[in-house]
Amino acid sequence: MTLQGHSTKYWQRLDDGRLQCDVCPRFCKLRDGQRGLCFVRGRAGDEIVLTTYGRSSGFCVDPIEKKPLNHFLPGTPVLSFGTAGCNLACKFCQNWDISKSREFDRLQDSASPEAIAQAAVETGSRSVAYTYNDPVIFLEYAVDVAKACHDRNIKNVAVTAGYITAAACGEFFEHIDGANVDLKAFTDRFYWKVCGGHLEPVLDTLVYLKNDTDIWFELTTLLIPGENDSPAEIDAMTRWIVGHLGPDVPLHFTAFHPDWKMLDTPSTPIETLTKSREIAISNGMHHVYTGNVHDYAGGSTYCSNCGEVLIGRDWYELSTWNLKIDGPEAACASCGTEVAGVFEAQAGTWGARRRPIHVAT
Repeated sequence: MTLQGHSTKYWQRLDDGRLQCDVCPRFCKLRDGQRGLCFVRGRAGDEIVLTTYGRSSGFCVDPIEKKPLNHFLPGTPVLSFGTAGCNLACKFCQNWDISKSREFDRLQDSASPEAIAQAAVETGSRSVAYTYNDPVIFLEYAVDVAKACHDRNIKNVAVTAGYITAAACGEFFEHIDGANVDLKAFTDRFYWKVCGGHLEPVLDTLVYLKNDTDIWFELTTLLIPGENDSPAEIDAMTRWIVGHLGPDVPLHFTAFHPDWKMLDTPSTPIETLTKSREIAISNGMHHVYTGNVHDYAGGSTYCSNCGEVLIGRDWYELSTWNLKIDGPEAACASCGTEVAGVFEAQAGTWGARRRPIHVAT
């Protein structure tokens, strides 16, 4: 049966008649009717189409800190949604029922870009997050939603593994205001063995975000016992971050819980998160967080100069607010040291609420 979907442009015809998808570094080479590894981009006749345009696995209003973004409009609600499929094959995926879905036709809500943007306005969301699965693979849909959101003064957030080609990078990130990039490890062995990908394209994406965009971005690394949690690897990774991205890029170390194809791997001890945070700070990183655990100290934001608590966090509930805001600039109210991020004069009050919604087209 011929695939149906939305036309795309990041592909090329090969000499053997196959079409190569150029959105991500997998470069899937397809004959008519075949799908890429992501499952949602496939060949229909003489073009590559996106089969999930306009359809979502569901919508929910979340705290922005859940993305996680701690320096981007703290305390505000974000309308979150994803589609189906993924261009990596992480054995530990905690959203595997969405990212590896092969039955999305009966699971998804239909929603136009304009309807999503309007839903963000009606729910009081300050931003829309493309999340749950990687928005790189539904690039055309994400871009159209992002444009509609900007028309209504709604910001856009990408939660992504950064596994994207240089050719597609510019258009994908052009309308994005904030991002959390999942830096899964700092060895190619891990990326290939556990995720079916490679490290270098992700590092290239991070350098692009730093040098060629004004996007506020943060990093997340899920620490998996025995796989990517050694002090030596954390040391190498955080030294690279400071050297290539600067000390102000926040890094979130999050705890692994057994899931999908790694059910026999133990959960991450909180001591591993704490030690990794200490290594990162000792290497010059200013803002390092722990996640997926209850840890007020590891979840709060501190001044890199005087050490005062700038934003207190108990899970997703904010307490202390010790920032002085002057236009787009933020500083420690105690010593005046500049604090990097996107802040407003007051923290939002959304808290830890999670509110599923239906978006009517």
